Amino acid sequence: MHPTPFSRRTILIALAAAGWDARAAPALAAPRHSSVPGGVARIPLGAAATRPIAQQAQLTLLVVGDSSAWTALVGIPLAAPVGTATIEVRTSDATPRSLQYDIRPKKYPEQRLRVAPGQVDLSPESQARYEREREHQLKVMATFSAPPFSGDALAMAAPVAGPRSSSFGLRRVFNGQSRNPHSGMDIAAPTGTPVLAPLAATVIDTGDYFFNGGTVWLDHGGGLLSLHCHLSETSVRVGDVLRTGDKLGAVGATGRATGPHLHWGVMLNRTMVDPALFLA
Repeated sequence: MHPTPFSRRTILIALAAAGWDARAAPALAAPRHSSVPGGVARIPLGAAATRPIAQQAQLTLLVVGDSSAWTALVGIPLAAPVGTATIEVRTSDATPRSLQYDIRPKKYPEQRLRVAPGQVDLSPESQARYEREREHQLKVMATFSAPPFSGDALAMAAPVAGPRSSSFGLRRVFNGQSRNPHSGMDIAAPTGTPVLAPLAATVIDTGDYFFNGGTVWLDHGGGLLSLHCHLSETSVRVGDVLRTGDKLGAVGATGRATGPHLHWGVMLNRTMVDPALFLA
């Protein structure tokens, strides 16, 4: 015999009849676990009197929780091979140990775009500018400040309302030439629409860059950063401390953009991951 399929509505009715209240159900912690290339692995570390130190490839990982239960959050690169990966964990009262987790396969779709030829085949001047900017951006991306205490505080709000015009992980082809996969989420909105901080943060970089246009980087703690690109204006300066929902700039089409939108990126342990995993 085959099991009888039940609709979501049928299941909810049965749960309600048994006294279950959806409003009392605990919310899923953010980011959601998604152990795939471009995702985030949530690795339980157990109880410890003080926050453990977790590392992978000599990079310190974000660890959240409290003395009763700690969790390591691992950003998985889009280029990560499928299979078993390992992190190293140290606590003040225990022997160092290794923990393994599995990376499952995920296939992302492809997107073909037409842009100005000078934004694909760079002139020597543009290439030199890009390389200078890249060197600076690598220093920004290495930021690691005190981590937030609880993983429940990492749920983000979308920086701007609007339809997704391009999602994370798309294999991008510009003018017929393959380029790196899309490392963020594009949200379409009219030029001038306010862009808001998705989570409490400190501003660690602003600038006008060749590909990204008007840009703001935010530091949310523990190697968790967010990136906001193609801005028509910037409302903050480096060092500003923002609360969730504070304005940081406005939507535009600066840099390499085919129309007004926000490119929103989220970085964890120097790895761009899917921002959708952090949405409340």
